[in-house]
Amino acid sequence: MIRFAWSDLAYAVVLGSALGTGACLLISLAPRWGAPSLARRIAPYIRDVVDPRGLDVTAGPRMRLSSWSAFALNRLAPLAGGDEALARRLRRAGWVIDPARFRGRQLAWSITGLAAGGVVAVILLLVDRGSSLLGVLPPVGAVAAAFACDARLTRAARARAARIEEELPMVLEFLALCLSAGEGILDSLRRIGDVGAGELTAELRGVVVAVGTGSSLSEALTRLGSGLDVPTLTRSVDQLVAAIERGAPLAHVLQAQALDAREDAKRTLIERAGRKEIYMLFPLVFLILPLSVLFAVFPGIFMLRLGLG
Repeated sequence: MIRFAWSDLAYAVVLGSALGTGACLLISLAPRWGAPSLARRIAPYIRDVVDPRGLDVTAGPRMRLSSWSAFALNRLAPLAGGDEALARRLRRAGWVIDPARFRGRQLAWSITGLAAGGVVAVILLLVDRGSSLLGVLPPVGAVAAAFACDARLTRAARARAARIEEELPMVLEFLALCLSAGEGILDSLRRIGDVGAGELTAELRGVVVAVGTGSSLSEALTRLGSGLDVPTLTRSVDQLVAAIERGAPLAHVLQAQALDAREDAKRTLIERAGRKEIYMLFPLVFLILPLSVLFAVFPGIFMLRLGLG
């Protein structure tokens, strides 16, 4: 009787989901629901008023938050570490989104995980493999999807920081070469941004644009170092800003920074090689060594069992 009730519940969930999906698709095709909003239609004509930052308001549809979604986003905020910490992580990863939009994406991932867990639970019920633990699958899937979205951001930020650290010595050496050739610091940064291709050169192009729009070079460089939060880059930027403010010879300062960056990269490579060496011991200890012992001991055990020893 209990199995029959679970099966009926699974069929009810499947049929109800199909009915709800069809109804949502029909409603989305209605002219009143499918038409763009009034704010979206008039936004391109009052762009200077509604968007003083100069962002493209016609790039794509903005997410409309209802009361329940805003409540859910506020509950997800502590998981992401707060607005400031999340904004620093997004800046470090190079994602051009704000914390609210990231939390909306995290909420979408959670809903997808909830739906996936529900689908798996329904399938298991339909094949008569259901149990009372299947009710745990949808919330577990939602939590796992939320943490997977956060882990994806963390991995992207870590990978981009590693690429910036790899590019830093070359950029500093090229900048020192440009300064030794007689160019100014701003012209050298502009030349690196024009000829370079990478994460750090893209950030330097942003510095040149910031200086061209009214910011001072020291302020733009300081903002770059604090925004990316890469220790080697922050140290180099602080020394460069101090040299600019004190009038020190920038070429010698940049050459010394490039040498320090090379030493840091070498030390990081040695540490990474040491960790890889430890990782290589796992298959040796848990796979190759037991197999070798088995090949050495098994013939003797076999001969003892046959009584030939």
